[in-house]
Amino acid sequence: MKIPPYLKQGDTIGITCPAGYMPLEKAQTCISVLQQWGYDVLVGKTLRSKSKNYFSGSDEERLTEFQAMLDAPEIKAILCGRGGYGVGRMIDHLDFTAFKKNPKWIIGFSDVTVLHAHINRTCKIATLHSPMAGAFNDGGYKNKYVQSLKSALEGKKADYSCKAHKLNHTGTASAELVGGNLALIAHLVGTKSDYQTKGKILFLEDVGEQHYNVDRMLHQLKRSGKLNNLAALIIGGFTDMQDTERPFGKKVYELIHELIAEYKYPICFGFPVSHAKENLALKVGATYQLSIRKQLVKLKEE
Repeated sequence: MKIPPYLKQGDTIGITCPAGYMPLEKAQTCISVLQQWGYDVLVGKTLRSKSKNYFSGSDEERLTEFQAMLDAPEIKAILCGRGGYGVGRMIDHLDFTAFKKNPKWIIGFSDVTVLHAHINRTCKIATLHSPMAGAFNDGGYKNKYVQSLKSALEGKKADYSCKAHKLNHTGTASAELVGGNLALIAHLVGTKSDYQTKGKILFLEDVGEQHYNVDRMLHQLKRSGKLNNLAALIIGGFTDMQDTERPFGKKVYELIHELIAEYKYPICFGFPVSHAKENLALKVGATYQLSIRKQLVKLKEE
C-alpha cells in the first residue's frame, strides 16, 4: 500500500465538491485556516457553483474538475468540500493513471467513502477519512478532530484513545485499516470498488438512517462475507438515527451487537469517527494497532 507524500509549507490543496452542493461562504473558514496552516488553496468551480439542484454541478462538471485535480502535479492533496451523494455517478469515469504515478491525499468522509474504497481496491494507495470543509466553521478548526487532519497531512502518526464501551469485545489487532460510511460500503458490494476486508480492521459509521435499514445493510455485509475473518471491527458514531412508527425494537448499537455477537475478533463500539463533531482523521490503507481493554481503547498508527 503506497502512502502519498505528506504536505510541506507552500504545497497546494485543491478543494472540490464531487457530490452535493456547498455554497462558497460555508467553506471560507476552511480556506482561511488551510492558508494559516501554510498551504496554498485552489478553490474549484464546483464550490462556486450556481447549481439549482442537489448536486454541485452536472456529472460532467464534477467529473472534469476532480479529474483535473487528480492529474495536476502541483496539487498535493484534494479536500472534498462535502459529501452527500454523487461520487458513485462518476467513479467509473475517473482515470487514475496520473494519480498512481504521483499519489496525493484524497480527503473526506460520507459519500467520499466511494473514493476511499475504489482507490484502496484498484490503486493500492492510502487516502484520508477525515473532517471536511464544514467542520472548520464555528471555531471547529480548533478542536482535536480538525487538528487531527492537520497532523495527518503533516505526517504525524496517529495515536488515539477513547473510553471503553460495555458492548466491546476486548482484544488486540495489527492490520490495514479500511472503512467509512456503512451505507456506501454496503452499496459497493459486488462492484469493482468493493472493499476486500479479510484480515483488516474495518470501521463503520452512519447518519440519519432508519434502524431497520442499518439492520438490512449489516445483513448485506454479513451475507457477502465482509464481516468474516476481520482482524477487528470498529463501530463509530451512528448519529441522528430514526425509528419507524411501529418501533424496530432495538436501539442501533443493540441491533449491531446482536448481528456481530458470533464473531470472535476484537470489536470496539463508540469510537470517535462519525458525521458529528467527533470525527478523527484515519488513513485508509495504513496499518494501525488496535487495543481494546476493559477501561480504554487505543488506536495507534504504525
